[in-house]
Amino acid sequence: MIPIARRYRGAERATGPLIYIRRTPTVALGEWVLIRTPGEGLRRGQVIDAGRDVTVIQVLEETVGMPPARAEVTLTGEVGSVTVGRELLGRVLNGMGAPADGLPAPIGEALRPIWAAPLNPARRERPADFIETGLSAIDGMNTLVRGQKLPVFSGPGLPGLDLAARIVEGARAPHGEPFAVIFVGIGITARETDAFLERFERSGARERSVLYLNETRDPTIERLLAPRVALAQAEFLAFEAGMHVLVVIADMTHYCEALREIATAREEIPGRRGYPGYMYTDLASIYERAGIVAGRPGSVTQIPIVTMPDDDITHPIPDLTGYITEGQVVLSRELHRQGIFPPIDVLPSLSRLMNAGIGAGKTVAEHREWADQLYAVYTRGREARTMAAIVGEAGLSPADRRALAFAERFEHDFVGQEDARRTIAATIDAGWRLLDGLPREDLLRVSDATWEARHRTPTGSAT
Repeated sequence: MIPIARRYRGAERATGPLIYIRRTPTVALGEWVLIRTPGEGLRRGQVIDAGRDVTVIQVLEETVGMPPARAEVTLTGEVGSVTVGRELLGRVLNGMGAPADGLPAPIGEALRPIWAAPLNPARRERPADFIETGLSAIDGMNTLVRGQKLPVFSGPGLPGLDLAARIVEGARAPHGEPFAVIFVGIGITARETDAFLERFERSGARERSVLYLNETRDPTIERLLAPRVALAQAEFLAFEAGMHVLVVIADMTHYCEALREIATAREEIPGRRGYPGYMYTDLASIYERAGIVAGRPGSVTQIPIVTMPDDDITHPIPDLTGYITEGQVVLSRELHRQGIFPPIDVLPSLSRLMNAGIGAGKTVAEHREWADQLYAVYTRGREARTMAAIVGEAGLSPADRRALAFAERFEHDFVGQEDARRTIAATIDAGWRLLDGLPREDLLRVSDATWEARHRTPTGSAT
């Protein structure tokens, strides 16, 4: 059916980036709008509230000086959609899906709506494998499972964006399955855009990636559309092209700030810290588009980066994100001050789906024992570090001194990976090398069977 355009003369009023028109009985949520005013160029917009009496339109261009009473508003009848397809791999697009690399607009394989629905819980497949990021603190201790939503909680001045770029460069499907990465930059600066492009080009990651880059100078509504445009592409690659797709979104804090800005312009009653009361539902409409669909090939996995204002994990943005997602990776300011990259604090970090993605049967048990033992000794080492600041290292027990030395090695040799990418096998081996430096009596989380399997030569004699 061919969409029918409807034209209205004069808007009710304008507030910031929003205009309001009355008596639009056939309007659709997400419908594209064209706005013309005498003596000015054409503006674009999108319906963000299709009310019975008043329709709210978000204008994509600057509205300063626009006379709402003289505006000619055309509802195009076309709901927001975006071009998707394997042809987009290697391309750089803006937050609306338009080319930002100087190349022609992609033809693609299909058009998909931007405002798609989250996955039906009844159609979700149980996760059963993982994605290898190349970072030991994630792969070994907080494993990212296909179909999972695993946010990174960063802070002002911490290298959240650098970590996102590192994940884009190093992520792989460990068994050689078709794999792609989609990177969404929300509210990033022009300098950060140039740095990302140069880095991905140099590392070769761009060939298997699609980049959607929304800069600070772009319209506010584009921040809200960028992750949805990217997820439309991810869903096509995953569920129709059979690929495993990792979507890295940086930064969701900028997304939520745009959501608050538009809510303020609409004069809505604010919720916690001025954010709209529906922010939980809005975030869920993005996060819940990750998953595996039963009977379909491929998967969509998300790593959203969240910069916590004032390092406050109880702030509404990380708080609501934590309710929706399956764990979190927390960056440490203390490790960052020591020059450790990535500065991931493994103790408050968690992947709730880790056991589902690290193997089957005996493999799960061995990996779980290995990770639990690293956690246990590192926790004791952190406690010993606090105690040493009070009584001195000489006042510690021999076991505590060993744990203290282990904590130092763990942070610098295991968590710290300035350049080298590690496979999951190299990660496991790096952890065992740390544990091998401790006597058997310190390793209470490792069973005798696992210990003997680790220390047995290929011929069967103990090492």
